Amino acid sequence: MEKLPRIAFGTWAWGNDGTFGPALDEEALRPIFDAAMQEGTVLWDTAYVYGMGESEKLLGRFLRHVPRDAYMISDKFTPQCANADAENPVSEMFEISAHLLGSEQMDYYWIHNPLDAPRWVKKIIPLAKAGKIGKIGLSNHSLAQIHEAQQILAEAGLAVGAVQNHFSLLNRSSAQSGILNYCHSQGIPFFSYMVLEQGALSGKFDEAHPFPAGSERARVYDPMLKRLTTLNAGLQELADRHQCSIAQLAIAWAIAKGTVPIIGVTKRDQVTDAIAAASVALSEAEVLQMEKLADQLGICVVRSWEEEMR
Repeated sequence: MEKLPRIAFGTWAWGNDGTFGPALDEEALRPIFDAAMQEGTVLWDTAYVYGMGESEKLLGRFLRHVPRDAYMISDKFTPQCANADAENPVSEMFEISAHLLGSEQMDYYWIHNPLDAPRWVKKIIPLAKAGKIGKIGLSNHSLAQIHEAQQILAEAGLAVGAVQNHFSLLNRSSAQSGILNYCHSQGIPFFSYMVLEQGALSGKFDEAHPFPAGSERARVYDPMLKRLTTLNAGLQELADRHQCSIAQLAIAWAIAKGTVPIIGVTKRDQVTDAIAAASVALSEAEVLQMEKLADQLGICVVRSWEEEMR
């Protein structure tokens, strides 16, 4: 399966690290997986670091009952989790993930962040040469770091096959820094994550409805709830015009920008809502209108694991 779906589904929350609330088990997640597969959305994004294998383990239990050509896997090497004593830490983490997922090949395998990036770019080459990776991906990398990786891979007859960065109405730095244009000019798929800002762009949270007390999301987003309330009001008018939700509007915006949004799913209706969002067609004027509304907030959300792209 080579053609990318218009959206991908993310399983960070399946790792049960507490970021998104109570732990999710196999019984709770099975209907979500089944709904996605029935709708034909077949790209699953995961990583070993999501619960130190827990997300991959749960996803793997479901995938074992599905033909391999019916889905795509997007997985990651996270430098902070690397075994420094391993001969090739990238290959070692890949094999652990492959075992948990029950798949010997990954359609996309990413270097999760640029920590000591040139070293890991070189270490990923044997996996690609062995045919275990369909596309080499770079996540949370700047344009300069992408160029550096391209040079290293070119010497081995390889190339960057995808880029995945934080990209939303509240963080458009990958567009402003030229990364998005570069990817489009080179035919490199750009995957956008945090499109809904962990719910902040879902339309469900405002001054009257803050994030769960004591949560990491509350720490990050509650201070901007007054401004989010203003943004929601503006987006709601446009959402009403398209007969969709604010969350679907935010997803449709990411698609209109030429990206593949990765939507984290912990409920069945999130699956169906995300798929429906792919059918919301925004005009160029509407895209610009949404960005103007966001710009008025004066916010660029940059999380602890990343840097603002410049």
